Amino acid sequence: MSGLPAGPLPEPDLESAVWWDGLREHKILLQQCGECGRPRFPPLPSCPWCASATCHLMESPGHGTVYSYVTAHVPMSPGYETDLPYTVATVELAEGPRILGRVEPPTPVAVGDRMAPRFFAHPTWTELYFAPANAPADDPALAAADGGA
Repeated sequence: MSGLPAGPLPEPDLESAVWWDGLREHKILLQQCGECGRPRFPPLPSCPWCASATCHLMESPGHGTVYSYVTAHVPMSPGYETDLPYTVATVELAEGPRILGRVEPPTPVAVGDRMAPRFFAHPTWTELYFAPANAPADDPALAAADGGA
């Protein structure tokens, strides 16, 4: 992993600011509807299932399974040439929502593989990555969700 991507930095808005703040603390925070109880991601002003504007935050351990993935062999955005190839997976969390994240270390994945969250601290923001659930968190830059380095 080369560090800070050359692409645009995250620009938190009213709904997503709590997501980015949570990642900075190595927490995966999902919204949970106060009416129907369904967890959701990405953060939204109202529930997409029942339209309630009432919600609270729930912390997810971040474990899930690969729902889909793509491996880039050519840069998809300027500045990613040195990171090739890299894999981005859609991980279906145990709570139900699906989240996109890069797979680190670069390793082949398959639909159904168990994944665990990792966090990469950039100078001004923290990025969520995923690693195979049985992979050691031996890179200090990629901290495990359970309080790793």
